[in-house]
Amino acid sequence: MKGNTLAVGDRVRLEGREWTVVVLAGSSARLLDEAGAVAAVSLPHVFADPGFEVVGAAPPVVPPFALLDALPEDVRNRALAWERHVREVESGLADPRGGTPRAQYDPALRNLTQREKAKAAELTDAGTPTSVATVRRMRARYRSKGVWGLVDQRVVRPGSPVGRADPRVVEAVSAVLREQRERSTGTLTAMRVRVGWLLEDRFGPGAPAVPPPSTFNRLVHALGDGQGLLGSAVRRRAHACRPEPPFRVTVALRPGELVMMDSTSLDVFAVMADGVLDRPELTIAIDVATRAICAAVLRPPGSSAVDAAVLLAEMVAPMRMRPGWDANLAMRRSIVPYERLVGLDKRLEGAAAWPVIVPEPVVVAQGKVFVSSSFVAACESLGVSLQPVPPANGPAKGHVERTFDERHSGTPTSTESPTPHSDATDDQPPPPNHSHRGRRPGGWLTAHHTLTY
Repeated sequence: MKGNTLAVGDRVRLEGREWTVVVLAGSSARLLDEAGAVAAVSLPHVFADPGFEVVGAAPPVVPPFALLDALPEDVRNRALAWERHVREVESGLADPRGGTPRAQYDPALRNLTQREKAKAAELTDAGTPTSVATVRRMRARYRSKGVWGLVDQRVVRPGSPVGRADPRVVEAVSAVLREQRERSTGTLTAMRVRVGWLLEDRFGPGAPAVPPPSTFNRLVHALGDGQGLLGSAVRRRAHACRPEPPFRVTVALRPGELVMMDSTSLDVFAVMADGVLDRPELTIAIDVATRAICAAVLRPPGSSAVDAAVLLAEMVAPMRMRPGWDANLAMRRSIVPYERLVGLDKRLEGAAAWPVIVPEPVVVAQGKVFVSSSFVAACESLGVSLQPVPPANGPAKGHVERTFDERHSGTPTSTESPTPHSDATDDQPPPPNHSHRGRRPGGWLTAHHTLTY
């Protein structure tokens, strides 16, 4: 039985016994069992029996009929036209709703071979050269896959980004690209030489030839673009640190369930307490559940373990109102039940409207500040679990990294460029700064910020 057609010679199971189909005549059939008994049955009755099955038949495959609407109109129309042609060859009627068959396709007057020849001649006369073998092939496709089998497979066949390149060459190029991820950026010419060496080592005298430079360059870009295998070494390492998909959303349902902490240098210069012009360093802690900045410390460059410990202490202790602060910043002006909280903790009296969150785990980078004995001891004294992320893995603490990106783009409000240049003047622009290539263009520093401690 192929598709939904029962053929002579098929073995079926009916009423608990196995039979062989020996005769098919219209809507009836004759079955023969192993003992030699013969049974005449009605096919509609057989197909309706819940115990009927074809022995050894492959499970039915549902063709992707829904994809027909996604095909180009001309391709879909050709497939539907072939469906009418195949129906007319097999049953004599192109329209399943009925009618009168044409003489050259009438099963009562012509056999199947004659009808196939007539259809091939008809299509050829209509301007579409068609052979009898093509008609038979279309009939076979229609029986196995329905209308989808009549679709031009060149349209639906998935294309390969590497074209017809030798799989051995593709594997060698991929291996060289992966090896180069941790190395300094090289040239495509040098990479082509290394691919040739690798092919000789793997396959010896019968190694496939390395494609010409232009073809090789296209192959490298087809394999490396979008995969983090090309570009600068920093970009390649950053892409390698990404987690493997599928990605899972970091879920925190209550304050303090997950806190992330990290440091970064701001893209602005400031005059330090000793009069030196330098970039300050910002250390923050973010609560993932509320997206609130629990605490922040702005210090001269080179934060110490003490700064990180102070940041941890500021998270769990209320912040007092300072002289000169607006009264609207006080906790008593917020929507929290202030009087009730003061009754529970007297330290909240006169406190600022700053979140007080006791972290359960703290996710930190593996910088020496956050893995120092002082910071570890501070976490242990507060009952905080310390969770260092893998080295150079920004996505593991993506919330704090994203906050730093926003700070970098919005911090220098009184400057036109992220950092100043010592040899820039009001009338002469600074020399090009290639370390900030690709960022928003700007001028040079026009004002200074003073940090007081």
